Amino acid sequence: MATWAYPPLPPERLEQEVDSALAKELEWLLRSLQDSLTSLREGLHECAALLAPKEPGSTLVLSSLRSENVKGFVTRVGTKIVKGDIQLRLSSLASRGSATTRLCLANTPTTPELILSQLVSVRNLVNQSLDIVDVSTWTGDPLNAGFIYSQLHLLRETISEARQMLKGESDKVRGKWWETSAQEEMFDPPLPAYLSFHLSIADSALVLYLRTLESNTPIHTPTAFATDISLTGFNLRDRLFGSRHRPHDEAGDVFTWKGDEVKVKEKIRVESQDPSLMAVMAKLTALEHEVMKWISALKVLMGNEDTDSESQ
Repeated sequence: MATWAYPPLPPERLEQEVDSALAKELEWLLRSLQDSLTSLREGLHECAALLAPKEPGSTLVLSSLRSENVKGFVTRVGTKIVKGDIQLRLSSLASRGSATTRLCLANTPTTPELILSQLVSVRNLVNQSLDIVDVSTWTGDPLNAGFIYSQLHLLRETISEARQMLKGESDKVRGKWWETSAQEEMFDPPLPAYLSFHLSIADSALVLYLRTLESNTPIHTPTAFATDISLTGFNLRDRLFGSRHRPHDEAGDVFTWKGDEVKVKEKIRVESQDPSLMAVMAKLTALEHEVMKWISALKVLMGNEDTDSESQ
């Protein structure tokens, strides 16, 4: 940026005037940020209110779109699923006399709670963000550029982490299903043996994964005449008809589930968009964008816009 003055000033005086102007702009920005932090606090409070446990909660339909495999609903209140009634029509669960299986959440004082850990993390991160805003406003020096810059950087990281929790892109965020599936005692009657019921959040939607499992532990000693082995490395079915396509992305994989090695026979995924979580995601995205703008402006006025790349 070109800097000039009329009448012309000596270089030393000109540099002093430039520094003075930047200092005044920086002070103006820091003062205006206090009003911006007030608006940010209001936005975070709105997110906290959307995540708070309020009756009657959100009733979400969980049904497969093009089949009768899954039909039902669950009710979310805050970070918990408090009610659920789902009918399953899965070939791997069919029993004599009934082609359907009903899953109902138990409603007794001694029943373990079905808690969505991702939403617990989002709620905690929103509360941490509110604490950071309060510290930036009331505890430290609001005109200390270095202090405000570090607080804004921490605030952006915290809001970004909350948003990633709602996005749920990885197993690290969603939780490993073989470790975090719902307990059998949460349902009345209890879940069928070797059925995994796993709820998570992805793209602000509630996602249900149902997996029917089979033990990978051999229950007999194979012989040369058994149908489940091949001395040549290719069984008769594959040689006659070719290898079969994997029925789902986890077919053939082995997992440790409740102390037993298992494989996934059948896997079903259904999801339901949650309007409250969509609103939280939109607010967090907007708030993170605003904080990034403040960080960029501070970096320019502090003269260290090239020192790091956290705003990328």
